[in-house]
Parts: sequence; structure tokens; C-alpha cells
Amino acid sequence: MTIKSAQARSSLALLIEEKLGYAMTKQIKPVQANGRYTQNNAQQNNFFVSSQHGTLKRALKRQQLKKIQRQQNIEAVMGMSLTLCPDVTSRGRPDPDWLEHFISLAEDIANHTMQKLWAKILVGESIAPGTFSIKSLQTLKLMTQREAEALQKCASLCGYLEKEDSYLIILGFYKKPSILDLLRKGSTETINLAQAGLSFPHILTLMDINLMYRQEIESANLQKGQSLTLIYQNKKVNFEAKSNDLVLSYYKLTQTGDELKKLINTPVNKTYRQLLSKTLEDEFTLTFE
Repeated sequence: MTIKSAQARSSLALLIEEKLGYAMTKQIKPVQANGRYTQNNAQQNNFFVSSQHGTLKRALKRQQLKKIQRQQNIEAVMGMSLTLCPDVTSRGRPDPDWLEHFISLAEDIANHTMQKLWAKILVGESIAPGTFSIKSLQTLKLMTQREAEALQKCASLCGYLEKEDSYLIILGFYKKPSILDLLRKGSTETINLAQAGLSFPHILTLMDINLMYRQEIESANLQKGQSLTLIYQNKKVNFEAKSNDLVLSYYKLTQTGDELKKLINTPVNKTYRQLLSKTLEDEFTLTFE
């Protein structure tokens, strides 16, 4: 047995003991075949719990360990929430049913980073009840590491549209053809989001878990001088049209996506900001406040 395999087995054995409450030891048991006893190590389970306690007592101990772990998890989340909570005025108490759902979901979260996200949810709901839906809690609970990574990358590209209380990612724009020149195609410019770290598989992942709408969305027809204002990390960016009949295209987060995006405070993606300015500079004046 190599050192690496020995370390892996030792680590696995320790993990199993933590979860079962009992160590497992190797025990060769004979297997009867054709009236004779033989050993078949490849197919038989050679490891058994090392304890004089019966199966029922061992099961009860495992349940106790699980309850202890859950209690430690929810205490960690609630402790973090007190640490993170700002000194502001609360608009009321969270709905009792919402709080029960929160506890039943958060008590299974053992990862420190994820516990911090759940703590932020509790803080947000305590300050402004109704901020996070139960659906968002369930989505967060079921999110895989790959899905969480996609949301993280998405968050650094999102601009906040205040009038709709929603987040979106500008994809580009197109100019509608003039009525006098219907045969001419309108000019279109599109940003390659993959260059800013948000690949198409990431986008599909966000769509599949209902954090982003599947259809690209278009702004109203902007005339010269009209503008759209988005907020990136508390800094306003104003997109002012230089000519008539300009339409911005973008991906929009769903309500669940909006709620979970609020948990992630990431700096604006510098590459995306450069791509945004370069793509729109001919037809839009971008003002950063």
C-alpha cells in the first residue's frame, strides 16, 4: 500500500467514525459456496463496526451526533448574523413560518463560506422582512459548487436597475434601420461575456436553475439624449444615446436571482467594464459617477 493510499484510507476511516460514532475495523468473514467456506475479498464487505452495542443503539447515537452537528451549524449561522448585522432600524420581525423554514434549511449547512451567506440572509430578513423568499432559500440550499461559481461570476457583471429593482447584464446594442432605408440592416454590437469570465455554459447553468431569464431582453427605443442608468457597486453609470433608434440588449436576473445576487458583494469586473466602454462608445456616452 502506498503512503497516499494509506493516508486516504486513514482520513476516510476518521470521517466515518465521526459520522457513525463508532470506528470500523477489518474482519475477514468466510463465505459459504457449494457447501464449502471460501474467502471472497473482492465482493464481500470486510469492515464492520467495532462495538458491543446493538444496531438500534448505534443508530440512536448516530442520530444524536446528527442533531449535535445541526445545532452547531445553526448556532454558527446565527452567531455570524449578529456579527454582520449593521446598527440600523429594523422594519419588523421575520414571518414565523419563514423563520422555521430558514432554520430547517440552514441547520444542514456545515461549510463556513455557505454559513456566512445564510447569516447574511437572516440579517437581511431581520432588517427588511420579505427580502428573501422561501423559494430563494430552497434554491440556495440545493445549489452545487458549479452553480455557485456561475452566480459568483455573474454577480461581478451585473448592474442594478433601480426603477425595476432588478439586476441585468448589458450584452450590447443595435440600431434600428431608418424607415427611409428599410433594406439596410441595423448595426449591431455584442459583448463576448466569455472574455470577462462568464462563459455560455455558466449562462445556461443560471438559466437552468431559474436565476436568469432564458430570453435576451431589449430596452425601450432610445432617442438621442435619452439614457439608461445602472448602478455598479454603488457607482452610477449613465448610458446616453448619441443618436436615434438605439436599443440596448441584456440578460435579466429572475426574482430569485435578484435576491441571491444581493448576498454577493464582488467588485465590478474590470475586463467587462473595458469591453462595455469599447463596444458602446460609438453610439453611447458612458458617464461614471
